[in-house]
Amino acid sequence: MTVLDFDATTTPPAFSNARDLITQTGAGKAVAWPTFLPDSKAILYHEGEQIGMLELETIRSGLPGGSVLMVLGDVLSPFLGALELSQDLASEVALRSREIEEQRQFVSLVVDCLPVGLYVVDREYRIQIWNRKRETGTQGLKRDEVVGRPVFEVLTRQPADQLRSEFDQVFRTGEIQQMEIAVPIAGEERFFRISKIPMRQHHDAITHVITIGEDVTEYHHVHRQILQSEKLAAIGQLAAGVMHEINNPLATIGACVAAISLRLEELKVEIPPTITEYLDIIDKEVQRCTNIVDGLLDFSRPKESTKRPVDLTIVVEETLFLLKHHQRFKRLTLVRELSQELPRVRANAEQLIQAFMAIMLNSLDAMENGGSLTIRSKVNPGRGDEVVIEIEDTGTGIPRSDLPKIFEPFYTTKPPGRGTGLGLSVVYGIVEGHHGRIEVDSIPGKGTTFVVYLPVQGNPV
Repeated sequence: MTVLDFDATTTPPAFSNARDLITQTGAGKAVAWPTFLPDSKAILYHEGEQIGMLELETIRSGLPGGSVLMVLGDVLSPFLGALELSQDLASEVALRSREIEEQRQFVSLVVDCLPVGLYVVDREYRIQIWNRKRETGTQGLKRDEVVGRPVFEVLTRQPADQLRSEFDQVFRTGEIQQMEIAVPIAGEERFFRISKIPMRQHHDAITHVITIGEDVTEYHHVHRQILQSEKLAAIGQLAAGVMHEINNPLATIGACVAAISLRLEELKVEIPPTITEYLDIIDKEVQRCTNIVDGLLDFSRPKESTKRPVDLTIVVEETLFLLKHHQRFKRLTLVRELSQELPRVRANAEQLIQAFMAIMLNSLDAMENGGSLTIRSKVNPGRGDEVVIEIEDTGTGIPRSDLPKIFEPFYTTKPPGRGTGLGLSVVYGIVEGHHGRIEVDSIPGKGTTFVVYLPVQGNPV
């Protein structure tokens, strides 16, 4: 007996028994019993479709082949049909599995390419997803080390009870939770926005919480600068409105003191020392008030000045020349790291000298017992359209809490009588008037660095 499908083109191979037929048969192949002389043939049908042909050969003459043929056909047809169907189903399953795996790999790649740290926890607080940004983050924990572990064993910077409460709130309310935290990293405070997002894997029940951590330190710095600019603008408008009115009575008081002093000299009488002392005090305080008023006016309404191409290295050298005779300046170690090939900037040299001198005088005040003052000039390595001036000292430093306030008028950390608090606010106004920016970094006990960025001549602001 021979069983052929409709694609068979070769002589069927021989099989020793029916078990070989069952275990080795397949769609598109011939199945054979031991081959003998042809006797009769029959086409096999299954569920209305032709699936092959059955050929019966007699072993002894006279055997009734028709009935045997029908029985074998009825037995083999469903079997061969099932084999063909199972092969089709296996191919379909393999295709769908491959598509699902490709889709899973694609989604995983998208999660890994996100520029934010992301992880997912389930109802048991176990980590199920940990993306690549988390692997390269501040903790640097590999995915294989954390997936499947309780989140409290991995994220130990935050108290476990507080972290659990945050997850429970999202599971309970189904609302997105956001917060910002400050994390000290390598001596620097960085800010992160943490978002916890509910995830529903089945129907309406919240099954997971997605946590996203985004570094917003630069945003904080920019936001702080914007607030600083708005605050300074408001103070400037207020100052401009009242300073001229204050100048008038100050000028009158000063004139009266001068007139009294001159009148006492004309009388040629003995003047009690206390009167002379009081007059001197009044004169000095009037002068100090006048300087404060002039500083506020310069800050609120910067004088129009002529700008021309200048070499910042030369400007810095001129500033150092003016300071070299200062008594405290002689006790410092001066380090020059000045580039001689800087592109020129369009600026007013006199105003820049005033700004650099104010910063350096602050450094002198911070190093009363001596120290090192380093001055650098270079092209901004991050962008070639800016020139950078760095003024670094090894003084007492500025507390972190004071850094956002140092450019505000009247704010000073110096003892009473040592400063008006207008120096750095005027510096800020000068730099801003040159379309530049100023940044400061300080470590208490180690020193402070002021960095001034100014645009290269010819570049758009």
